[in-house]
Amino acid sequence: MKRTFCAMMVVFLVTTPRVAWSGALLPHEELIQRAGNTDSDAERLALLKQLRSLPGLPAALAADADKLIAFVDKWVEGKNLHFYSRDVSKKRDVDFGIAASSPLYPLTYLYRGRAVLTLVLQSGNIWSYSDRRREWFETARGFFEKTHEAFPENRIARMYLGEGILWTRDWEPVAAAPEWAVRQRRGLEGLADIIQWWLDNRQQENGAFGGGWGDDCEMWRWWAPVLVGFDDPAIRRGQTRFSEALMSQPHMAGGYMSGMTDVEHSAEDSTDAILPMMHLQPDNPVWQRRALRLAQLMETLWTGRNQRGFLQFKSTYFNIDRVHEDPQKACDTPYHVRAVLPALLYWLRTGDDQVGRLLSDWMSTWVDAAARSENGKPAGVLPAALHWPEGTIGGLSRAWWDPQNHGEPTLYQWPSAMGGLTDALLLTYHLTRDEKYLAPIRSMARIALQHSGKSAGGKAVPGSEAWCAGRMGFLRGTLAKYRVLTGDDAFDCLLSGGPSPVLNMQLTGDRGPLVTALGDAALAFSYNFARYTGEVRYTDRVLRFPAVFQGDVRLAEPKFPVRSPDPELLYSTATGDPGGSGSFPLNAVRWLTPPREIAALVTNTGPQRLEAELFHFGPTPRPMGAELYLLQPGQYRWILAAGAQTLQEGAVTVSGPRTQIEFELPARQVCRLTLLTK
Repeated sequence: MKRTFCAMMVVFLVTTPRVAWSGALLPHEELIQRAGNTDSDAERLALLKQLRSLPGLPAALAADADKLIAFVDKWVEGKNLHFYSRDVSKKRDVDFGIAASSPLYPLTYLYRGRAVLTLVLQSGNIWSYSDRRREWFETARGFFEKTHEAFPENRIARMYLGEGILWTRDWEPVAAAPEWAVRQRRGLEGLADIIQWWLDNRQQENGAFGGGWGDDCEMWRWWAPVLVGFDDPAIRRGQTRFSEALMSQPHMAGGYMSGMTDVEHSAEDSTDAILPMMHLQPDNPVWQRRALRLAQLMETLWTGRNQRGFLQFKSTYFNIDRVHEDPQKACDTPYHVRAVLPALLYWLRTGDDQVGRLLSDWMSTWVDAAARSENGKPAGVLPAALHWPEGTIGGLSRAWWDPQNHGEPTLYQWPSAMGGLTDALLLTYHLTRDEKYLAPIRSMARIALQHSGKSAGGKAVPGSEAWCAGRMGFLRGTLAKYRVLTGDDAFDCLLSGGPSPVLNMQLTGDRGPLVTALGDAALAFSYNFARYTGEVRYTDRVLRFPAVFQGDVRLAEPKFPVRSPDPELLYSTATGDPGGSGSFPLNAVRWLTPPREIAALVTNTGPQRLEAELFHFGPTPRPMGAELYLLQPGQYRWILAAGAQTLQEGAVTVSGPRTQIEFELPARQVCRLTLLTK
């Protein structure tokens, strides 16, 4: 037995070298110290199992080890990443059933802090209220401080207390690379690294990632810079696998969720499974049918003619075969755009007249509603809801801006998901060229301009014009696309004091603000890789961690430069779309090459031209292609040049919404790709 015990100790020392053998601790104490100081949960689990197998372990300690092992095993290997959430939401703590006097008790602190913090990031009912957020932060911080006190070498605890863990790369410096390219590369490859980690470490046999289908499906939204902007085979396969798996689930058998819940939640599974595939495989008849199924349900089940004669959704709550009949829930809202986003993208990519008539008919309902002043709503403002079947402004409540059609207080309050609705109106204008669909966008922008610089702010009467004007930040993305499509510069000052960095560069050639913004995006992916990967427990909050170190209420004071990831900026620079990819993608191009060792900056887009700068960081030429989306039909000439030297050129015929070209990008040279009509 003595020989066996000595052999075991040799194994411990060889396999877990982070803490040197001090000779002052008993074997179980040594293992506990190593388990507490390691950054790896898998290693911690292995050490706990080794501790449990020690000969002669006291019964009480063995029982505590079993409890801790069971929890950590779920944390490492479990299919449900937030299995602890119900208890934490009630108690703001996790009860391990381990006494404070147990030698293993200090190991619970780290998991309790993480469990509390992840729920803060997830719950709108905590995060939206500063006093609640502060209270939960204090609890989580206390657990992390106790972890650090017991296990000072644990970098994960120190990360939560504000210490940045540097995200290192072994890239070879490339002197010829312009600064914008260096910074954009860090952002693009940072996103690609995170996505690949999730594919390699979290995607399960059934295609899920562990956060639940309704949260897992949202991940593609921040994948967009590399998923929509480029073509990475591994990432494309991972998204395809997930989307196919989700649409194959029993609750999605009819093409939409079978459970009865509100549209913000019921639409997630179908929209966030189909929409990315309509980007990746817009010609695939399977995905086209799935997009068209949503239009069919909208036309035959979810909507009807209200008493004003306009097409309207009948309720906020509906599913694959039923519309809820509760009058309190009988509202059409901006969130309803989410239910038909795949059909909108199908219309954009194909120009299908039948789908277009249905969707533009519904958009006409909102044009009419915006123009009316009713129930206290100012004329020119899109309402929070329309009640069915009357078509009146608002829900059953007296406040037009708070329809009270859902249990979560802020979800459907104005402006709610208004940016999606204004994008849908702009898309409808883009495809129909009927300027009536621009009227709500323009009227709200004028109201915002009229009140800009005024100090009403939070003192304005809820629902008043001034109150609305102070909450129109959602217009920024729509107005950026509006500027590109119409050339109208009347609302440029609403774009955060001027055009967005991408749009500003496209309009003026000034790259200064863009390079600065890309630097911030690069900094976001320079620290704390763990917090975007293994530390995440809610898959719809993967990139949210920096927020705990920002604002007036913070988890801790950060000791590193805190920046939030900006996938929209990376997507915009690579594709030329001045806004996001969700409701109305206005991407000019998709680069048919992986998003590594490359930078792409679209500098000019329009119906008859495309200009972009490209830089390849690799040492050898790079064969690649580009898929073009915004060019009008006609004959075009394309040129790939480096300085004054033409490297390659060719001709292409644009006959539809998608056209491809192929070329070879030289190594480590700034190149310009230009497409012009012949």
